[in-house]
Amino acid sequence: MTTTNTNIPEIKPDHLGISVPDMEASLAWYQRVLGFELEFRVYLDIIPAHVAFIQRGNFRIELFQLENAQPLPDERRMPNTDLQTHGNKHICFGVQDMDEMLQHLQAQEADIVFTKVIQGTPTTFLRDNSGNLIEMIQLPHLWNPTPSVAG
Repeated sequence: MTTTNTNIPEIKPDHLGISVPDMEASLAWYQRVLGFELEFRVYLDIIPAHVAFIQRGNFRIELFQLENAQPLPDERRMPNTDLQTHGNKHICFGVQDMDEMLQHLQAQEADIVFTKVIQGTPTTFLRDNSGNLIEMIQLPHLWNPTPSVAG
């Protein structure tokens, strides 16, 4: 299904929102394990919630901490059973070298769900400190410059 509709306004990704039970623990985890840095924090009365934006490169994550929020159900903590519930599933980050990333994740005692080669591509799923799924996939081409076309 390849169609180009020039009538659709352009969009670009900005951030992903994640509800967490403990803001301080999540800020520490995302910095220690994935290298995200705090951009800013705010309390939004309209929700009401504590909110923090964290950033690594051009990608941001918005963390929310609300009182009385429900914990992530067990079935949402495993990739295959999570697919049985509609909605957002996981965030995926490309990595240059999966072995290097796995060594880092293991050194940080990250909660690794599994590491597999899927259709020839090394892939790892892990959980953040709140149980949210994160996928890592080896995509070294993301770091290779696109060859220019001689004109």
